[in-house]
Amino acid sequence: MVVDFRTDAERATAPDRLPVSRPFRSVPLSILEGALTGAASDAASGHAAPEAVERMLASLPTLGELYTGMLAHGAEAFADVARLVADSEDAAPTAVLVHCTAGKDRTGVAVALLLDAVGARRDAIVADYASSAANLGGDWAERMLTGLDAMGVPRLPAIVELVTASPPGAIESALAWVDARGGSTAYLREGGLDEAALERLRARLAD
Repeated sequence: MVVDFRTDAERATAPDRLPVSRPFRSVPLSILEGALTGAASDAASGHAAPEAVERMLASLPTLGELYTGMLAHGAEAFADVARLVADSEDAAPTAVLVHCTAGKDRTGVAVALLLDAVGARRDAIVADYASSAANLGGDWAERMLTGLDAMGVPRLPAIVELVTASPPGAIESALAWVDARGGSTAYLREGGLDEAALERLRARLAD
């Protein structure tokens, strides 16, 4: 199963390329608040309108703010992905891959939330998220930034961080936001995940 957190526009720009050697179920599950990296992808492809870039620069959030925005509006979507992972034990094959454009923001928050809900150590969750920056470094990051250069967007430190970085403090802010509202399991319940599904999720991920 492949769960795609990108918007329709992002998927149209860069469709998934899946092997034909086995069947896949693709599940579009857009998390709009995390689409900033998608805007960078559009810029690299020449698809972002100048006025959209101006709006982005005028209201540039920090990564922590971006993540809490996702959480504030995305409880149902995050509960949906938790349910898909929890129920994947009944499928064959059983692997679930989740992704967005960069694999650090929407994906990073989703994975951190699921790991936290099943009791993974916080330091391990933060370290897992923080490793994304090194994995994205090189060609991908430079391509995203070069696309912004071509549109006249300055390489401000805040923009470079939003597009390419995964500082521990960003995911710690997201988890602190969840903690203040009762924790990850309470958050997923708020999104519609029932206790039976939470138990299946724990059994699926805690082995």
